[in-house]
Amino acid sequence: MGTLLLSIVPWALFVLWMPVLLRQRPRISAYAPPTEDAAPLVSIIVPARNEAHNIAECVGTLLDSAYPRREVIVVDDGSVDATGDIARALAERSEGAVHVIDGAPLPAGWFGKPWACWQGYRAARGEVLLFVDADTRQQPELIGHAVGALEAEGADLVTVLPRQRLRTFWERAVMPQLLLTIMMRYPSAGWVNRSRRPRDVIANGQFIMVRRSAYEEVSGHEAVRHEVAEDLRLAQHFVANGKKLLLAHARELMETRMYRSLAEIIEGWTKNLALGGRHVVDPWLAPVAPWLVAAALLLFWCAPPLVLVSALFGAVGSRAAAWAGGATALSLLGWAIVYVRFRVRPTSAVLYPLGAAVAAWIFIRSALRGGRVRWKGREYRVEQEGPALRR
Repeated sequence: MGTLLLSIVPWALFVLWMPVLLRQRPRISAYAPPTEDAAPLVSIIVPARNEAHNIAECVGTLLDSAYPRREVIVVDDGSVDATGDIARALAERSEGAVHVIDGAPLPAGWFGKPWACWQGYRAARGEVLLFVDADTRQQPELIGHAVGALEAEGADLVTVLPRQRLRTFWERAVMPQLLLTIMMRYPSAGWVNRSRRPRDVIANGQFIMVRRSAYEEVSGHEAVRHEVAEDLRLAQHFVANGKKLLLAHARELMETRMYRSLAEIIEGWTKNLALGGRHVVDPWLAPVAPWLVAAALLLFWCAPPLVLVSALFGAVGSRAAAWAGGATALSLLGWAIVYVRFRVRPTSAVLYPLGAAVAAWIFIRSALRGGRVRWKGREYRVEQEGPALRR
């Protein structure tokens, strides 16, 4: 019995750790918005490529913001769908609150999103810049709270963690695995905020608010023009240059739905994990990190259920079956806690082995891709000095 209990300790620790890991502090809502006469002009920049299914609702929530001084700039980054037409129609009805920029051709050495953000910055008038992804929805109070945090903390960059909307089977199976993996690397917002080592900080590109003066001082998105994980690298670049970052939770004030199908999940995460992940571990570990994570996912989450199924057919002994049963039961309990925090039915916890297997494949696929990146109709080859656009 003692040996059995020791063998399932890692899964028991997982259950105990989840309530701690999933705590939501600090909250952006704890910061009071500035008074109207002290509110700086905020330029909200929305880089958008092929976002016809998102852009109207995103811009609509920005226009509904309670923040008194703002402008919205949509950068149509060479979309081949109706993104530009929808954005221009919104601009015509906005009485000057929305401006649309037709993105210039992508220069050599740039990825698409940093280039779109940079163009938006060059058109912006505000002393505060807010970069927002088109797949986000904001409550009216969010921008005010974020500006309040920027001022109260003396921060140069404020970024928030929203609620993740997980609607389909594959979103619920795979996304929690990938999100939890990132959370384990960055175990709390407070820990990130206290860190002065660039490798230990991160930003969420869906919402990045910066002081214009600080952004210009460190050359903003131009400095990370060749990075596929430009949000991570922008945060690291700020901290490396002595700037202060604040990461806060905003589940009640912002939500996002990153991907809508298994194909989108695989392609979207493939482009980021290996190339972005090399900047969050020591250089000697970077080449093998995706493989180690994939192995951990398979061993920790997939092996116990497989052994348990084998036991049903008499393929393994009673000790192995007891270990597998205990580890699987604890895993189900821990993942139920995760799903409740993600506002998904806890019964979805039964999907965790399938989600882990797909997540492991995404890590492996990302590693095998090397420097090749494909996203939204563009292909890049990431070289030492930056990306080369293939199409």
